[in-house]
Amino acid sequence: MKKVVLLSGGLDSTTCLAMALQDTDPAEVLAVNMYYGQKHEREMLSARKIAAFYGVELMELDLSTIFSRSDCSLLKSSNNAIPEGDYASQQKNSPGKPVSTYVPYRNGLMLSAAASIAVSVGAEFIFYGAHADDAAGNAYPDCSPEFTRSINDAIYLGTGGKVSVIAPFIHSPKSAIVREGLKLGVPYELTWSCYNGGDQPCGKCGTCIDRIKAFEANGARDPLVYKF
Repeated sequence: MKKVVLLSGGLDSTTCLAMALQDTDPAEVLAVNMYYGQKHEREMLSARKIAAFYGVELMELDLSTIFSRSDCSLLKSSNNAIPEGDYASQQKNSPGKPVSTYVPYRNGLMLSAAASIAVSVGAEFIFYGAHADDAAGNAYPDCSPEFTRSINDAIYLGTGGKVSVIAPFIHSPKSAIVREGLKLGVPYELTWSCYNGGDQPCGKCGTCIDRIKAFEANGARDPLVYKF
């Protein structure tokens, strides 16, 4: 049973990879990392280490040209600073709208590309690490259950019923991802979640705060050392 796993190098996708490998030989799993023009390459470096750790093939794609006109604060094309503080605080400035770190339709594009790859390699499933915290308040609309359900239907129809999307955490908070990952022995020390590059995660951006809280909720310590 072949599987494609979207592997960003972060905590969520790495846990998805571990889950995909529970009943499948590593040779049957293809991890796909997509560079989308972000201001650093730390996630990509982590994805390579994680793929090597699990013994799976890693395919790397460059989608940066597609997002080159976006003013999303995560991207090299933008002069906007990456915001600090949790997502709830960020959304107070624009309630019900995506946060400034939303890359326009990135996940839809990645899933569509993964669907084409899946058909080509004979994979039945695409593992996708979106979770409920990212969808809350419409912060990242392409992480919502409604979006995931719709794109799964589109991919299933568009591939002639050959490929489906598996999003095991779509209704769960990040703390549940960490809980599952700790059970599976996920090498979280190899992962990178911070929106900023460098040698250490900043500890101040939304995804750092989200990650720290998820470990704390499980009574566990994040193996990464933060600047702040």
